[in-house]
Amino acid sequence: MRLIGLAVVLAVSLSLAPLAARAQQPTMPVVGVLNMQTPDSEATQLKALRQGLEEAGFVEGQNVAFDLRFAEGRNDLLPTLAAELVRRRVNLIVANTTPPAIAAKAATSSIPIVFAFGADPVELGLVASFNRPGGNITGVAFLVNKLVAKRLELLAEMAPKARPLGMLVDPNNPNAASDVKDTQAAAVVLGRRLIIAKAATQNDLDAAFATLVENRVAALFVAPNANFRIWRNRLLALVVQHKLPSSYSNADFVRAGGLMSYGPDQAGVYRLAGLYAGRILKGEKPAELPVMQPTKFDFVINLKTAKALGITIPPSVLGRADQVIE
Repeated sequence: MRLIGLAVVLAVSLSLAPLAARAQQPTMPVVGVLNMQTPDSEATQLKALRQGLEEAGFVEGQNVAFDLRFAEGRNDLLPTLAAELVRRRVNLIVANTTPPAIAAKAATSSIPIVFAFGADPVELGLVASFNRPGGNITGVAFLVNKLVAKRLELLAEMAPKARPLGMLVDPNNPNAASDVKDTQAAAVVLGRRLIIAKAATQNDLDAAFATLVENRVAALFVAPNANFRIWRNRLLALVVQHKLPSSYSNADFVRAGGLMSYGPDQAGVYRLAGLYAGRILKGEKPAELPVMQPTKFDFVINLKTAKALGITIPPSVLGRADQVIE
């Protein structure tokens, strides 16, 4: 009987050994991604984010998992999506663009947050300073919203001085008021009149362009905005239809048919965000990681689009281009 009992104990111990070993293995960290756009519009950025994490030693499916949440252009969904990530107790949240960063910050003061957006995080109240963010949030600020003067100057050289310039803005964007203020100030310096057209949804684009056409704008300045990336196809179709030279903060618009852009390589920005996420997963504190800023900004021109619009790029403008699409 004792032998039988010993055999049973050994059998049970052997059967439980794999379970005990698995229980002792560390849980794979989960990175929650709070995204304003759609899987399609953010494919390039998410690929760059994964690249950054891999460079930091974290490979999806091997030692890190992702929980992706897409608001698909709806600001009102962001608080709910952020709360879901907090309830799941993800190890870190990556927030793309300003609205997700604000929603994530409001949802948690303990889970680390890494943002990637074009606004000033100090002005938004997300961090105490660029060098010492404090709290649970840091990231990469590529400050495209502060490049409006340069972008408008380049665009103005493509447009007759007798006609006004147009600006397309989403009034629901947290940066909208400051973007309009900065662009109007830049227009005054250039001696140009600026017509503001607003589009809060994709369905508003037709009315916005009708306003621009009615005011005979010579060229269009498209404000930095996450939703415009989702509406890109419709937006570019209207630009072509009305033959408007157009300026963007993201080169993806130019590769898709827009005329010009000036700003950082946004895929590179998301790679940096991935590197920061990896460093935090290894134990560094967001409060001690300075907000990063890109140092290189590219001016991209699409000559094929210029030809379709029937315009000639002045040599003074073309000579400043970092990339020319032909």
